[in-house]
Amino acid sequence: MKKTLALTVVMVVLTFVWTVSSFAGRIHHRQYRQQKRIHQGFHSGELTWGEARSLEREQRHIQQSRRRAWSDGRLTPRERVRLEFQQDRASRHIYRAKHNDRTR
Repeated sequence: MKKTLALTVVMVVLTFVWTVSSFAGRIHHRQYRQQKRIHQGFHSGELTWGEARSLEREQRHIQQSRRRAWSDGRLTPRERVRLEFQQDRASRHIYRAKHNDRTR
């Protein structure tokens, strides 16, 4: 009986750790993809220097928020939602800047 309970507790803890780490990976990977979109837009001429600089500043702010959220070693659901909201907003900003018909 004790072995079954211990095994169940271990499985729940491992599942929780795996879930939290997958959120961290997803947030990090999305950050990487957005950086790549900004660099591609600048090199193709879709983004001006000022637009790229502003978008990069927004990405740095999200990165700082991510570091702060993980400073205690865990990412709470509220922190995850906040980071995803920031990334959604940044993604819209990147799209709008790349499609506003301004060129260098």
